[in-house]
Amino acid sequence: MAEEDRLHAVVTLAQAMAAAHTPRESWSAAAQGARHALAGSFAALSVWERERSRLRVLVNAGERAPGEEEFPEGEAYPVHQFPEITEFLHEQWAGGGEPDAWVETAEGPAPGAAGDGGYCHQRVAALRRRGRGCCVVAPIVLHGRAWGELYVARPIGAPVFDRGDADFATVLAAVVAAGIAQTERLEEARRLAYTDALTGLANRRAVDARLDEAVEQHRADGTVVSLVVCDLNGLKRVNDTRGHAVGDRLLERFGSVLSLCGAMLPGALAARLGGDEFCLVSVGPAADEVVRAADELCVRAAELELGDGVACGVASTGDPIGQVRTARRLFRLADAAQYRAKAARSAKPVVAGREGPDDPVVRLADAPAPPPPSAERRRFRR
Repeated sequence: MAEEDRLHAVVTLAQAMAAAHTPRESWSAAAQGARHALAGSFAALSVWERERSRLRVLVNAGERAPGEEEFPEGEAYPVHQFPEITEFLHEQWAGGGEPDAWVETAEGPAPGAAGDGGYCHQRVAALRRRGRGCCVVAPIVLHGRAWGELYVARPIGAPVFDRGDADFATVLAAVVAAGIAQTERLEEARRLAYTDALTGLANRRAVDARLDEAVEQHRADGTVVSLVVCDLNGLKRVNDTRGHAVGDRLLERFGSVLSLCGAMLPGALAARLGGDEFCLVSVGPAADEVVRAADELCVRAAELELGDGVACGVASTGDPIGQVRTARRLFRLADAAQYRAKAARSAKPVVAGREGPDDPVVRLADAPAPPPPSAERRRFRR
């Protein structure tokens, strides 16, 4: 490939990774961009999981062999199976060496490749098994540490990668590292935007987004959507008598209880709405399952050393609450149930729609809003 073409390939790869909004988009852009740049038929991106001492494949792009998935869930390889990787991670890199790429062929390591000691690499066996003739492997270094590898292969019969290709792969790996760093920053910003800083649960913004999406799904196919709204009792007393640090500890502990009970409902979102208000959003499980989780939540909250238990309201499209066309109505129903639980000092959740045709919770939630203040009143307030 001419120098100008390689420069264009680098720019194209950088632009594709900059346009990625999610980790998967970033991984796919990296693998596809490197595959095109190196005229390969297949490419993969893998991350080194230090705690498990293995390479885990994030994405397979291009002409995949039977059994290879684009985004595999469990494709991973112990690092000790790859002597050349072990040498790089534990010898060359630890000793301050540069992250240079290397080439391997289906006949064995290319001359001068890392780990060329007369043995048969696991990767060479994989090349033969998958009908590939050669590959180039480029370590990816992020924040000064070995992060993973970029792997590009060509089919049997295609020109074998040479030293120039390996040097170019090293450049591509550096571009990929920069793109991954940007995606990680975006993910962290997104996480902070949708996470409650104190408890680590989702926040109101995340709840609104999830509920809007869930109600649309309910309207499309009838999926059951449920909302549990909780008001943690006694927080003000704890703050006033023992200090806000202890109050924060109560919020954190209740957040852990909420998360634990939410795990009873596959895919449920546990969130802190603000102050002493929390909620669970459940999409899919039946209303009775949600009520059981809410029951367990009330029991565990009452057992906390601090606070005075929780007032809990439940609203589910699986109960007779009428049509739910907006997330706002589901919130009103769950709020009304929670207010009723608090007023009655109920040790169990109050569930909207379970007290007959004239259910007081549904009646309260659907009551007309009070009229807005008059123009004269507004002027007076100014």
